[in-house]
Amino acid sequence: MTRLEPGMRAPAFTLLNQRGQKVALKDLAGERFVMYCYPADDTPGCTKEACQFNDQLSSFKKLKVRVLGLSPDAVDKHVAFRSKFSLAFDLLSDPDKKVMTKYGAFGEKMMYGKKVMGVIRSTFVIGPTGIIEHAWYGVHADGHAAKVLARLEA
Repeated sequence: MTRLEPGMRAPAFTLLNQRGQKVALKDLAGERFVMYCYPADDTPGCTKEACQFNDQLSSFKKLKVRVLGLSPDAVDKHVAFRSKFSLAFDLLSDPDKKVMTKYGAFGEKMMYGKKVMGVIRSTFVIGPTGIIEHAWYGVHADGHAAKVLARLEA
């Protein structure tokens, strides 16, 4: 299974956001951004993680770092999730999990002692030239946004 590490080039992607607009890695050139991958909108852990990234959004913006969430959920589900929790950052839709697979965020994982295929909660900081600066796999939703922010502020 693919595991991205700092110094590697981020795999290219073009995905739809909650407005149905295409967001591509090449269009983000010149920007530093966090892309966190999560299993599903409006579930307890994913909601906690999204709300914590949202709560820290002004701190990310001060560092000129954009935040993007990525899940297999459809665009319309992202619209409802963003609205319900007043999320102020883009959510990207990867229904076929191709991008998540390229990033090592979808694959075999252990769940309740059994091997299953699923989304591996992961986060990437991608620099302005498209290079991975930081990569975390198998993260815990609660408190993760603060850990990412602390790493960026260091």
